[in-house]
Amino acid sequence: MSTRTTLIVGIVLVLLAVTISLAVYDRLPDPMDSHWGLNNQVNGTISRFWGAFLMPLMALGMLGLFLLIPLIDPLKANIATFRPIYNAFIVIIVAFLLYMHVVTILWNLGYQGFNMSAAVLPGLGLLLIFSGLMMRQAKRNFFIGIRTPWTLSNDRVWAQTHRVGSVLFVACGFLTVFSALLPGVWGFALTLLPLMMVTTFLLAYSYYLYQQETRS
Repeated sequence: MSTRTTLIVGIVLVLLAVTISLAVYDRLPDPMDSHWGLNNQVNGTISRFWGAFLMPLMALGMLGLFLLIPLIDPLKANIATFRPIYNAFIVIIVAFLLYMHVVTILWNLGYQGFNMSAAVLPGLGLLLIFSGLMMRQAKRNFFIGIRTPWTLSNDRVWAQTHRVGSVLFVACGFLTVFSALLPGVWGFALTLLPLMMVTTFLLAYSYYLYQQETRS
């Protein structure tokens, strides 16, 4: 995906989110439900204005930030080698935020026959899967990927860590999608615990690879 297409699609998605908010704004409660516990009970609210427009503004900010990164990274030439999938990742993030926005709007309009916590997990799982796919192509840089002192210091350590990390993140993504079928805390446990274990393992693994490289 080209950067120009990424920008256009991202802006269209943000405008779509704003249009949805404007179309139903007068029907939204004030304040709006905005946070949910694992038992699907509301435990936080936000004013109607911010409930309707905060997520589109966040999506716009993320779009701008991720488009800026390849311009300011000292290793921008490396990012250029996997720019198409990186651009697609930007669109996935903006689309995920739009999905969360729509789900929140529907809930506040009274369509509450679903578990909000479980509704988050499939989108999060797809985001993790795509992150894993991008890792396989990512080259060493300071903003994207598994950035430890050891991966940033050595191209071979970076490459091997990301090959393994790609598989593990995709697996975590599929577990997260599946976890939406489980009740309450079990769904989030199946998401968070494997992700924490994978993150810890990759930190240690990159250190191990670096030590192997420096000894050879």
